[in-house]
Amino acid sequence: MSTLPRTSASVLAATLLLTACGTEGAPPGGGNGEAPVQAEVLCPTDHSAYGDTPSSEPSPRASGRPSSLPLPSAGGTTENGVRITALHAWGPESGCAGVDYSADFELTNQLTEAATYTLTFGFLSATGGAVDRGERTVEAVGPGRTVKGTVAMRETLGNPPAVTGVAVTKVRSVPEAEASSASGTCPKSGVHVYTDEGDAAMGLRVVGLHLVNCGTLPYRLDGCPKLELQDEDHRTVDGVRILEGTERISTGLGGTGSPEPVVLNPGEAAVADLAWRNTTQAGAPVNAPYVRVWARPGAAPVMVVPELDLGTTGRLGVGSWRRDETYRGATGTPAARP
Repeated sequence: MSTLPRTSASVLAATLLLTACGTEGAPPGGGNGEAPVQAEVLCPTDHSAYGDTPSSEPSPRASGRPSSLPLPSAGGTTENGVRITALHAWGPESGCAGVDYSADFELTNQLTEAATYTLTFGFLSATGGAVDRGERTVEAVGPGRTVKGTVAMRETLGNPPAVTGVAVTKVRSVPEAEASSASGTCPKSGVHVYTDEGDAAMGLRVVGLHLVNCGTLPYRLDGCPKLELQDEDHRTVDGVRILEGTERISTGLGGTGSPEPVVLNPGEAAVADLAWRNTTQAGAPVNAPYVRVWARPGAAPVMVVPELDLGTTGRLGVGSWRRDETYRGATGTPAARP
């Protein structure tokens, strides 16, 4: 339920090669009769090339090209603006150990504003079962723009079945102007806003909504953040009661007292809980992957992706802001608020 991209070192790693649609590359060769220079490739099993060893530089290997595999009949279909265009196998002839796989894709931003995308792919066996999966983040895609990318599957432990297909299993998009962040350059608002991975037990879900003052001035919070729930098509989700406080979701979460103002000095943080149950009874279950957050009245909205699976309960509890005494993270470059 985290908004931050996660990729397991033992599962899948990828490189993302982006080009604007229609952009032409340099012509092969030097234009003076020389033979074209063969491009270097990165084996999917090369851990240093995919970020498992941050201190190591990628180590390209000059070798042969991967073998192209036929895509299943549904492989070229578009799913929420993402289309798989090719599937490749990397065998010993490519200079790679074992047999690994990669896929090329195209992403078109179907929104009316620039957006950051998180894409989840599944590499499939002949039976349709998932061999491996992972996420890629594509930042700042302009409205109507198409970018191209490559996602590569690393050889898994054991003896996994051969990959015969690849599918887009989930697409999440956040308007660039409302993208959340946990660190890095401080936004103009002077605060980072993001969610954690949350906890789930016996149908109870709890996700922490975090705010870090990365600016240069004190930041005052009072009461609960304002929320707007959106479905996977960014339509507002109606029919869900947003409760102030979490005690009506579970009495074991605390926070039953009256909200108190919180003033954060630069470098300090606050947290508010989002709590719900995914119980399903009569009726259609409600899923709201996106939550638009206003930390306080007049604040600029930030969109997080906690993947709310609300079942048929029709309720979401939001706790009041409280000081996060456990926060020890870096705040990045401070930004002065207007």
